[in-house]
Amino acid sequence: MEEEKIVKKLSGVGIAGNVVLAAFKLIAGILGKSGAMVSDAVHSLSDVFATVVAYIGVRLSKQDEDAEHPYGHERLECVASLILGLILAGTGLGIGYAGIQKLLGPQEALEIPTLLPLIAAVVSILVKEGMFHYTMHYAKKLDSAAFKADAWHHRSDAISSIGSFIGIGMAKLGFPIMDPVASLIICALILKVAYDITKDAISKMLDTSCDNDLNQSLKRYIEEQPGVEHIDLLLTRQFGNKIYVDLEFTARRDISLVDAHSIAESVHSGVEKNFPNVKHIMIHVNPEGHQD
Repeated sequence: MEEEKIVKKLSGVGIAGNVVLAAFKLIAGILGKSGAMVSDAVHSLSDVFATVVAYIGVRLSKQDEDAEHPYGHERLECVASLILGLILAGTGLGIGYAGIQKLLGPQEALEIPTLLPLIAAVVSILVKEGMFHYTMHYAKKLDSAAFKADAWHHRSDAISSIGSFIGIGMAKLGFPIMDPVASLIICALILKVAYDITKDAISKMLDTSCDNDLNQSLKRYIEEQPGVEHIDLLLTRQFGNKIYVDLEFTARRDISLVDAHSIAESVHSGVEKNFPNVKHIMIHVNPEGHQD
């Protein structure tokens, strides 16, 4: 119930903040004659869709297991993150295209921006950086890949506003070509963030093994458990924001089946308790001296 409240709160703040900020930047860009600020406003508007997608993805991923999805729905968060990455990439390419059009057009058509878009850039940097930290704080609390991607979407907007600020500032100093150049810089920064988000989402959808630090921590913990003589096989795979583990270990061959089962149960409950992201661990016990 608490998680649901956090998700609604995050989504509400993200949507409301982005709508207001996008409108402010769009007006500032149009009235202030700045293509870079208009591009920045479009980026902020894309954040509205990103937050909606993150909210839907998180809500769907929290559904209980059913007959058709016995392993749960956690991968829907990866789908949401993938969509977020594609939205971000599309936004970046659109901004870059607009910047190239202006650069290839007649130079005398380039206008020097007013002070208004410069002020809007400063406001955007402060607001979006604040939204990044706010969203990331709760995303880590929820361990939500979709909201972490949404947080980076906010950070990319703050970075693009820095590019806008520099470009607009240079344009006001008598270099109007720097305004569309700023759009191209914004495009490159957005595409880098989109690539990172998309790569992470695809990685988690492909049953990629967990990082070496987690695997080593698991190995050390299991080896320390009473009755575990040796680890024969330890495999991990990411399933959305959860982890599945396959384990084979050796136990003494002179113990009873009941004792072997007790050791396996102890390891099973211990791993799932001490490694909260592990949703399930499948265990097979080999007798000492066993040959495959």
